[in-house]
Amino acid sequence: MKTEIIIINKERNVTLTAYTQQVGGKFANITKRPAVLILPGGGYQYCSDREADPVAFSYLQAGYQAFILRYSVAEHSSWPNPLEDVEQAMELIRSREDWNVYTDKVAVAGFSAGGHLAAAAATMSKKRPNAAILGYAVTGHDVKACNMTAPDTTPYVDKNTCPCFVFATRTDDLVPIKNSIEFIDALEKADISFESHIYAYGPHGFTIGNSSALTPGKPICNRAHRWVEDSIEWLKDMFGDFGDGEMSKPKCKGHFSGDSDAYLNLDCTIGHLMRFPEAIEAMGDFAKGMDEEEMLKAVSSMQLKGALRFMKVPQEVVDDIGNKLKEIPNRI
Repeated sequence: MKTEIIIINKERNVTLTAYTQQVGGKFANITKRPAVLILPGGGYQYCSDREADPVAFSYLQAGYQAFILRYSVAEHSSWPNPLEDVEQAMELIRSREDWNVYTDKVAVAGFSAGGHLAAAAATMSKKRPNAAILGYAVTGHDVKACNMTAPDTTPYVDKNTCPCFVFATRTDDLVPIKNSIEFIDALEKADISFESHIYAYGPHGFTIGNSSALTPGKPICNRAHRWVEDSIEWLKDMFGDFGDGEMSKPKCKGHFSGDSDAYLNLDCTIGHLMRFPEAIEAMGDFAKGMDEEEMLKAVSSMQLKGALRFMKVPQEVVDDIGNKLKEIPNRI
């Protein structure tokens, strides 16, 4: 493994620590690696070491290239300085050929205020990550308590937001759990793929959840440390896993439904399909009565394929509807 520290902005003391592993040779099946850019917390006043190397080495062990950004804090934390730091780091990670990174498999992982920055990268950055891991993140208006210039990220969640892994504890007494819940709700409304874990109890800033990184004397749910393994497995679902010379095919799409696809299909939600006269015609008898307000409200978010399966519609009829839908451009 090679270690390199790059100065991103000397005036603001912004650095990128790169931990890069070998490809080829004894790792004959690996030609490139996915990457994680880690954004430690610290209330935009400092970057916490407890959320830096301990996190980086967890992902290194899983085969990732790991990078730690010590972004603009304290007197340099005025927005958009921190986000511009992330954008510079993302551009560098994707452009350095000697780091052997899959440019379409770069995740960002942020904690507390760093989680806010990760959420901002996922929702409003010019250099978006391909996935975001948000740990006890202050994603909402509460960020004003530590950085008055930083924006509420939740309203910026849209169809272009990357998939997110969100974790926190119910008893976090510094960043209210509503931050995670409202962000998850926004992801659902925008049709974005996500996984979430809200543990029953635990302190703010529990990092990787083991005794080496925890503040002594603060009780924590004995399952909280599992977010590390779960996030790695989730990244495999989103990015694929190491195979013979290339990554395997991802198991999950970036969106829950087919509502953002170029053409309509059985994965689209009923509410979306009912906006197209051609789709209503393609669904035939199934569409009858769906335009009634109460019925449409009840099934609007349901995928068509699930509804057809629930109603035990014969497979040949399902296939016929699917073939007709695939001919209809998704114009919305």
